[in-house]
Amino acid sequence: MVTISSTPRFARGAGGVLIDGTDDAGGRFLSGRASGKRPPASSVIEVADTLVALQAIGRDVRRRSDARVVAITGSAGKTTTKEITADLLSAKYRVFRNQGNLNNHIGLPLSLVELRHGPEIAVVELGMNHAGELRELVALAEPDVRVWINVGDAHVGHFGSREAIARAKAEILEGATASSRLVVNADDPLVMSHVRSFPGRVLTFGEQVGADVRATRVSDLGVEGTAADVTTPAGSMHLDVPLVGRAQLGNVLAAVAVAVDFGVPLPAIAERTAALKAVARRSAVRTLANGVRLIDDSYNASPAAVEVMLAALAATRTTGRRIAVLGEMLELGASAHALHEVCGRAAARAGVDELVVVGGSAADGIVEGATAAGLAPARIHRYADSARGRRAGRAPDRRRRSRARQGIARDPH
Repeated sequence: MVTISSTPRFARGAGGVLIDGTDDAGGRFLSGRASGKRPPASSVIEVADTLVALQAIGRDVRRRSDARVVAITGSAGKTTTKEITADLLSAKYRVFRNQGNLNNHIGLPLSLVELRHGPEIAVVELGMNHAGELRELVALAEPDVRVWINVGDAHVGHFGSREAIARAKAEILEGATASSRLVVNADDPLVMSHVRSFPGRVLTFGEQVGADVRATRVSDLGVEGTAADVTTPAGSMHLDVPLVGRAQLGNVLAAVAVAVDFGVPLPAIAERTAALKAVARRSAVRTLANGVRLIDDSYNASPAAVEVMLAALAATRTTGRRIAVLGEMLELGASAHALHEVCGRAAARAGVDELVVVGGSAADGIVEGATAAGLAPARIHRYADSARGRRAGRAPDRRRRSRARQGIARDPH
């Protein structure tokens, strides 16, 4: 049900609205009692269920469109991979990408409606945090190319295990035909265990021998990104990836596989890769006014993402100190304490000079893991929330930081 009054929506340029005519607020709107003025009849479509109607409109526009649809899923990196894929494909095609992370049962049909503007390719991400949700999104998008980048611990509290997450993510494969294409991570055994029966063509990416798009001679440059030689079905090239973290190389390889499959020339791929910019709060690097260099990976960070950022922090050359600010991560279920402990151990291995830990009881695992791995307790600063941490003024000047998201409800992954 959508409660809406006519004046604000139409004043902002809306051409029409969907109204649940069986709802009291919808009935008042249709009669003009909500605003004192009934809108033109041609502007209103009365439906029994606004969500079902929105999804039907999105599906219809998708089917009428000539655009080829690339759909991306995975536990981490979907938005970044979507942005990279769209950037690379834009070297040759008119490309639409869904904005932000409009990747759920509402955001996806809203995105598909935009295909009426005539792009040649649409790149969309599909998120989920419960089994069955991805199946619904795949049925809406009807993708020509499906991209499955990884399986991680995000939302493990809803599923119980990574294997259960993989089974839910495998819904990306449903409805495929012999003409469908699939791009998958050769380095992720859980992903690969589900693709054997895919009826269409499969392209793999990663560092494994035999991957169709394979990175070799990889250099981890810390905050400066990574560099690698990459072989593809179209030839070989060198890539400089200016995004922080080894996992970003995997995201780039997935996008390269899609771009190569669509015939984008390798020189254009290399040039656009070198010019990539991080998505806000997803391993974005900023230099603050006091000279601090901040690696901000605070958007729905997962334990695996925290480990990647800490490894990048360790690989970064600096004459100053390395400080990690790590927050509690939610929706990890019974594994929460153990996964936070793994992050604490990773912080100690990264050689951080100071570790700031923020959040609820699960974050105690970070402290325990770091202490067990040899980080001196005097270098660990524990706060119940970020406000208390700021008031304590523990942050010294001239440092580098890596941050994980504090305990805030996750968006779908």
